[in-house]
Amino acid sequence: MLNRVALLVEYDGSAFYGFQVQENQRTIQGEIERALSIIHKGEFIRIHPSGRTDTGVHARGQVIHFDTPLSIDPARWPQALNGCLPNDIRIVEAACVADDFHTRYDSVRKHYRYRVLNRKERDVFRRNLAFFVPYEMDLDLIRAGAAHLLGTHDFSSFCVTNADVKSKVRTLHTLQVNRQGDEIIFDLIGDGFLHNMVRIIVGTLLEVGGGRRAPEDIARIRDARNRAAAGKTAPGHGLFLWQVFYEQPIFQNNGAASNDNDA
Repeated sequence: MLNRVALLVEYDGSAFYGFQVQENQRTIQGEIERALSIIHKGEFIRIHPSGRTDTGVHARGQVIHFDTPLSIDPARWPQALNGCLPNDIRIVEAACVADDFHTRYDSVRKHYRYRVLNRKERDVFRRNLAFFVPYEMDLDLIRAGAAHLLGTHDFSSFCVTNADVKSKVRTLHTLQVNRQGDEIIFDLIGDGFLHNMVRIIVGTLLEVGGGRRAPEDIARIRDARNRAAAGKTAPGHGLFLWQVFYEQPIFQNNGAASNDNDA
């Protein structure tokens, strides 16, 4: 009999070639499956994430699940796995879930956060955690542009051109832009996100904030349904998978991966 276990995972993606396992590359999936293999005495255990993150992208609230023949108290999984994992990945919490639970298909919303370091000088300690933008940003213009993306739309202009999905219609519930010290923080919550969607939205809105586009241009870009109409893709190292939402809470932790809709 197999038991299905869900894990709440955080990682610094700086030294990883993305989440998905790839031959001869260091990946999040590869490291976690290696750790699980150690605990299972060499048996391969496949993990399933709520979504794959690209090279350099981080996570505070990634959720994965796997099936195991072992009967281990959920409270013991984090300690067991963390002892086998590198320092840039940490299992925050574990929970036993139903046999038909799936981290990706059962998620109802996701929260991504993007950090922009907005000051004249670089910060060596945040070089892998925030996108450095040295010129002045007008947050009122950014917010005016962002308003055109809220709701349900075809986001073809804001995803990679070769995205292999049947529909590019998504609902964006929240797009908040706030300044915290010398950083501009973008918080996006939606029912799902296309490949590079957050990074293209942020890159385009930064062009609005810098005066290179007008806020009303965002509506025209949205309606064009053409990637070429939008701005540059912001780099991956400023992006965090912040939280995954489910109909019912999975973990005791009140932070990521709960049904608490606070951004």
